Amino acid sequence: MYPLRRNRRLRANSAIRHLVRETILTPSDFLVPLFVVEGHGVKEEIPSMPNYYRLSLDNLGKEVKELWSMGLCAVLLFVKVPESLKDNKGTEALNEHGLMQRAINTVKSACPDMLVMTDVALDPYSSYGHDGIVANGQILNDETSEILAQMSISHAEAGADFVAPSDMMDGRIQIIREALEDEELTNTGIMSYCAKYASGFYGPFRDALESAPVNKANVPKDKQTYQMDPANRIEAIKEAHMDVDEGADIIMVKPGICYLDIVREIKNEVEVPVAVYQVSGEYAMLKAAAEKGWLDHDSVMMEQLISIKRAGADIIASYFAKDAVKLMG
Repeated sequence: MYPLRRNRRLRANSAIRHLVRETILTPSDFLVPLFVVEGHGVKEEIPSMPNYYRLSLDNLGKEVKELWSMGLCAVLLFVKVPESLKDNKGTEALNEHGLMQRAINTVKSACPDMLVMTDVALDPYSSYGHDGIVANGQILNDETSEILAQMSISHAEAGADFVAPSDMMDGRIQIIREALEDEELTNTGIMSYCAKYASGFYGPFRDALESAPVNKANVPKDKQTYQMDPANRIEAIKEAHMDVDEGADIIMVKPGICYLDIVREIKNEVEVPVAVYQVSGEYAMLKAAAEKGWLDHDSVMMEQLISIKRAGADIIASYFAKDAVKLMG
C-alpha cells in the first residue's frame, strides 16, 4: 500500500517551495545598526566585524540614502565617543550638540522618512564602560534611570522616532515614558531591550565603540548584575510584561540565535512587536567561518535570519541586513 499523502510533493521544485513557504523575509523586517564617529570622510572597517564600518557624519548621510534605496527603512544609531568626553555620569550624552544628536539630524536631513532609533545607555559615554553610574563597586539603578530619561528627551528633541534603552536598569521604561510625556514628546516611541542577556557574543560590538568595562579596582568586571543570566527563561517573560506595562512600544530579545526559545515564549505572551538583535558575535562567527571555507556564507546567513523570523521576530536588527536584501533581489 502506498502513502496517500506524500509531503515531498510540496518540495518537488522551487516554484512549489516558494508558493507554500511559511516564513518570508523582506527588507521591511530589518533594523540596520550603524556606528558613528567624529571626523570627515571616515569609513573605517571594524577589525572584528569584516565589511562593517564606523562612519563619520558625511558618510552616514550617504549610507542611509543607500539603505533607503534598497528598501531598508529603519536604522539604530550608536556613537563612538572620544575618551576625553567620557565620565562616570555620561555627561556628554546630554549635550544637545553631541555626536548622537548630530547623527540623528544627519539621518533626517539625508532621508527624512528613514525611521531613526537611538541607543540609550551610558556605556559609550562612561569612563568605566558600564551602562550605568558606578559607585562603591555597584551600578546605581535609579540615578542611572534619571539620566537615561534626560538622554531620551535629548534624542527625541533632536528628531529620533524611537529611543532604545539597552541598559537593563529596573523601572527605567516608566521613568523614560513619563519624562517624554512631561515634555509633550508623546509621539516618541520606546523600543526596550527587555531581555538582554549577559552574553559572550558582544565582544566585537564593544571593540567597535571601545566601550568594554574597564579593569579597575572597585569597578564591576562585567555586566552580570544588570544583564540577564543566560540560564533564565521565566525571568525574560517577567521582564517583557513589566516593560510593556511601563510603556514600551516594542520589546527586544538580545542576542538572537541562542535565544530563539525566549523569542517564541515572549511572542506568545505580549501584544506588542518583538524585535531580535542578531549581535556582533553572531555576525563575526559566520564571517570567520566563511573566510575559512568552513561554511557557505549566504546560505547560512539566510538560514539564521529566517530562523529568527520563524521564531516570532517582527523586527530583526542585523549587521547582515544589506547582504540579505541584495540576495532577495
